[in-house]
Amino acid sequence: MSNEILLIINVLILYSGVLIWYKIFGSRGLFCWTVFATIAANIEVLILVDAFGIQQTLGNIMFATTFIVTDILSETEGKQEAQKAVNIGIFTSISFIIVSQLWLQYTPSADDWAFPSIQEIFSNTPRLMLVSLIVYVIAQNFDVWAYHKIWQATNKICKDKNKYLWLRNNGSTMLSQLLNTVLFSFGAFWGMYPLNTLLDIILASYGIFLITSLADTPVVYVARKISQNRKRAL
Repeated sequence: MSNEILLIINVLILYSGVLIWYKIFGSRGLFCWTVFATIAANIEVLILVDAFGIQQTLGNIMFATTFIVTDILSETEGKQEAQKAVNIGIFTSISFIIVSQLWLQYTPSADDWAFPSIQEIFSNTPRLMLVSLIVYVIAQNFDVWAYHKIWQATNKICKDKNKYLWLRNNGSTMLSQLLNTVLFSFGAFWGMYPLNTLLDIILASYGIFLITSLADTPVVYVARKISQNRKRAL
């Protein structure tokens, strides 16, 4: 199966997963998804693949789901709950850095076969996780702030808080993803890849984020519908 098809399948599975977790568990499900996505994205980002004619790291789509989570929570539960998801992601990153580095301090058994691979993967984790943590704090807080600023502006103009969901969703996410892509790519990969590869990663990552941002709009609309139905049932 080609990388292109796998990426498309990945989008469908992850976006559907966010909705399923929200449908079953409500906002708590989205908080749990934030933990899962934060850890998974920071492992996936170590893998570099060729797809659609460009080099790109995995983890972009997984990380994009954390922006869907904050947008859903902003839309259905309010700014405070969206901020809570951001804080959960921050504490998840810090905890994972500490735990993954403790693994590397052990002396493996003579019969161990996994430690060299674990060491190879997670020896790069401190830099990536530290950069990811800093960028996550900046980009996610900006996303929540921008979402509600756009919402306030559209509500002031049309006097209807339900209108222009697509604008606040796409506007906040595209801007925050641009910030995220540039800061993370230079912070995490400067010195690891030549400049032309680094620029390819930035362009590819942001191109993917633009597509995933547009694709996640129906997800947020469905999530709002789920929230409205749940509130009416109470």
